Amino acid sequence: MLQDQAYHLRRLSNTLTPGEQKLSRVVTIASGKGGVGKSNFTLNFALCLMELGQKVVVIDLDIGMANLDILMGAAPKANLMDMIKERKSIWAVLENGPLGLQYLAGGSGFHSLFQMTGEERDYFFEELEKLHGYADIILIDTGAGLTVEAQRCHLAADDIILLTTPEPTSMADAYSVVKILHSQKKSLSFHLLVNRVSHQREGMEAAGKFKMAVQSFLNKELKIFGAIPDDANVTKSVLKQVPFYLEYPRTPASAMLKKLAERFVTGIPAQQESGGIKGFIRSLSKFLQ
Repeated sequence: MLQDQAYHLRRLSNTLTPGEQKLSRVVTIASGKGGVGKSNFTLNFALCLMELGQKVVVIDLDIGMANLDILMGAAPKANLMDMIKERKSIWAVLENGPLGLQYLAGGSGFHSLFQMTGEERDYFFEELEKLHGYADIILIDTGAGLTVEAQRCHLAADDIILLTTPEPTSMADAYSVVKILHSQKKSLSFHLLVNRVSHQREGMEAAGKFKMAVQSFLNKELKIFGAIPDDANVTKSVLKQVPFYLEYPRTPASAMLKKLAERFVTGIPAQQESGGIKGFIRSLSKFLQ
């Protein structure tokens, strides 16, 4: 596996001049509270993007509570903490999931990345930077809510997909996420996604009210990404530890997720507007000094 990845990276470097080298767009997945389906969305959204020809790497940064591997019934041989503590190459710890999806498992060596020593931090960034030009999209699954760690990741990302449900408490928590992050960085790009809606009208009405509140009280433009239906097959797939997009490709949630992936890829801004993984590292490093 390591040799295959190294070969792919060399081939990529040989076919792109420095000015043409693609930037890996960094997208964080946020939620105001736990239990809204954030990790499950991240996994299945990645698979949809791959079907559309995107090279995707998923990083599980929900340190201590990482569960992407559980959702796909995998047992990673190594994780992010192994990479840092044992000085492993990122190519040695990247795991292959369904359809060849590459992901970096979180592990539980730290409660927070902020516990790293300066030497560990430098090594972490050095290895992370190797993904520059390797992936089209890097999806980062952060912890629920706004832990200090999650907050810094969102502030450093190119895009934030904000996941909520129609429940008032979930919407209120999601609003708090936007309010806090917007107060620190006005230019953040939010994509609001309402999960587990009983019908599309409910989801879009909830999203519309949320967008209006953000505009009125925060003077912030927010994109409505869409709404995913409440789907019993999603729960079944979690119990089976198989991504629902693969187990039930024709179920309503899968059909909507495919549309969302197409919408996202079509709407990706020009590459020069992306800070990429290098921009993400520069921004994040300021907080980890």
